[in-house]
Parts: sequence; C-alpha cells; structure tokens
Amino acid sequence: MNIQKVSFTNKDEEQLAGRLELPLDQKPHNFVIFAHCFTCTKNLSAVKNIGRALTDSGFGVLRFDFTGLGESEGDFENTNFSGNVEDLVEAANFLKKNYEAPTLIIGHSLGGAAAIFAANKIDSIKTVAVINSPSHPSHVMHLLRESKHEITKNGKAKVNLGGLDFTIKKQFLDDLKDKSLLKIVSKFKKALLILHSPQDTVVGINNAEEVYTSAHHPKSFISLDGVDHLLSKKEDSKYVGQVIAGWASRYLEIPSIKEVKSKSKVAASLDKDEMFTTHLKLGDHNLIADEPTSFGGNNYGPSPYEFLSAGLAACTVMTIQMYARRKKWNVENVTCHINYSKDHAVDCEHCEDDSAKIDTFTREIKLEGNLSEEQKTRLLQIADKCPVHKTLHTKTQVITSLYIS
Repeated sequence: MNIQKVSFTNKDEEQLAGRLELPLDQKPHNFVIFAHCFTCTKNLSAVKNIGRALTDSGFGVLRFDFTGLGESEGDFENTNFSGNVEDLVEAANFLKKNYEAPTLIIGHSLGGAAAIFAANKIDSIKTVAVINSPSHPSHVMHLLRESKHEITKNGKAKVNLGGLDFTIKKQFLDDLKDKSLLKIVSKFKKALLILHSPQDTVVGINNAEEVYTSAHHPKSFISLDGVDHLLSKKEDSKYVGQVIAGWASRYLEIPSIKEVKSKSKVAASLDKDEMFTTHLKLGDHNLIADEPTSFGGNNYGPSPYEFLSAGLAACTVMTIQMYARRKKWNVENVTCHINYSKDHAVDCEHCEDDSAKIDTFTREIKLEGNLSEEQKTRLLQIADKCPVHKTLHTKTQVITSLYIS
C-alpha cells in the first residue's frame, strides 16, 4: 500500500489532514473522495478497509478529516453540514490541481448525505456511492434529541457521541433545516449506488428506500445483510469496497491492461512518458517491470534484475521438486531465497577497478520434509543443475537487429 500524507485548506484557510492511498502496481485510473460519518475520522477502520479494496482495483483514494475533527484544524463546534459539503468540494479541487479530478465520491452515514450534496457541485464526479446513509441530513438530530432543548435555549450544549464529548451549537441545527437531499437526488444525473444494512439500528433501511425511490436511473441498491452501522467487521467493509469498485467500473473509464503485441515469447514495450514503467509479454502473461522510486521509477513492478533473480529462484525450486518426485523423496516444500549484487571477484588484483566486479547471486534454499542429511546434500547439488543456473554460467550471445512487423 502506497499511503501519502496530504493536506489542503478549507474555505477559511484552515489545514485539513488527509491520506492519499495509491495502488502499488499502477497509476490510478480514477480518483475517489471518501466522506466519513458524523464525528468519525479518516482513520475509522471501515474507511481504511474500503479504501484499500478500491486501491487493489486501481483507484486512488483520498480520505480526510472534516474541519475540527481528527488531525484537521478548526473548531468542530463552529462547523455544520454545509461546511462538510464545502470541505468535500475543496478536496476535489485539491485532487484536480495536484493529481486528477475525482470521478467517484463515497459517503458513510451522514457523510453519504454530504457526498450527494457535494457531488451536485463537483462536475467531474460521475458516480456516487452511499453506505448506511440517511435520506434527510436532519436525521442526525435524533442523536441530539436529549440535548436539543438545551441547544435551542442556550445556543449550544455539550453532547456525548460514541464516548466522546462534542459541543453542538444552534447554528448546526439551523443549517440542517433547509437541506432537502431527496430534492437533489430527484434531479441527479450521476450514477448512484445505495448500500444499506436491513439491521442498521442507527439509520433505518427505510432511508435507503426513500433515496432509491426518489432517484432516477442509473441507480442500484445492495443489501448489506447482517452488517452493523459502522461496518465494524473487516470482511464487511472489504466487501463493500470490492462491490463499489466493480459497480463504478460500469460507469467510469477504466483502461484495459496494455498488451504487448509480439510473435516472440518475450517482449517489452516502454512509452517515452512512462519513465521506467515497462509493459512485458512473458509467454501468455502480461506483467510490468519498473525501477524503484529512488532510481526515478514508479515501483509498479519488479526491476529487470529482480525478474532475472526470480527466474533463477523459480527454476531452482522446480528442478529440486522434479528430482525429488522422481526419487520419491518427501520434500513437502522448497523455498529459494535470492539476493543479487555486484561484488569484487575473489582474489582480484585490482579491486578498486569496477571491471573487477562480477555479478553475484546469493542463493539460500530451505527444504521442508523428512529428509536425511545425505538427501539434503544431494538436492543442493541438483540446484546447481537447474537450466537457468546453467545459462548464467554459460557463455551467451545476444544478437540485435531492427524489428520489422
């Protein structure tokens, strides 16, 4: 997982703290904004699990703390629902300026309502997914019902939510009164996915029905049977992320994996703007080679020497197991560890000269099974007979010419 700390400012120039999660093996094909639930933070386990499922599918995901929460600046008591919507718009502006404009926005609980309002203001958003979300932003007022009178009378009150104390001002309640989510949804022209648990005791399933009924197509509904409001089980939140990724792919531009066309068994292709990110054809398989970021690459795949080392490691274990099966020896597992480096040749006379260095593969082999010492010794000898090992010790030639298609 490639996680970067990022920050951007809200409308009052206060810093909002975020985490941008990127795929390990490719450039993100689309960017996502995640809106967390009321008084939650970007670090809620469900938020992280959903984000990781999306990055596994090639999305870049920005999760951040709303103003006054988590690591973000500002006073929570001075915020309101409208402010959360504005924070999401600023998050979209940040992505557009520094990466790419987001095409998917996800919201959980009250964050889902905020996501719908924000999507209505962000042109680049094409898809919206809401999880256990209310059909009216004012639904959150039921959490404040015991303090509503005090808030109205005194202008504010301290409220305990999820074991934490928050100060809620009257302006927060006033801001919710004119927020008609169903009116916005009824005019929505973006693809909408509603995920809701029938067992949600915080936001009832009837909320999902109201939103779905008000929305135009394309709209979809997924029942999260047995899931609690906060998606506290890892397998539940991971499933939600996978579902959203699959659903969104129907409405977003997802580039297909580049295939290198060649009559040869192995081929590589590199565009001028890809730095070192190289597309490979290896037999019937398409893979990516790259260099580490420290070398100027994107680290989307193994380096050429790691592929070479992998060939030696794979050939070693295949050869050992093939020999063991023929001998009917009990080798439950064989693992080969390879490290590559350029070392000075043993007893070199001019070690300060780079030409005195030789390519060195350090190979360690782990054998598991009921084997005698004699058998283990023999299997180590067999490792030296693997075809790739022999090739590395044999004088080879590379004949180069221009390819004519």
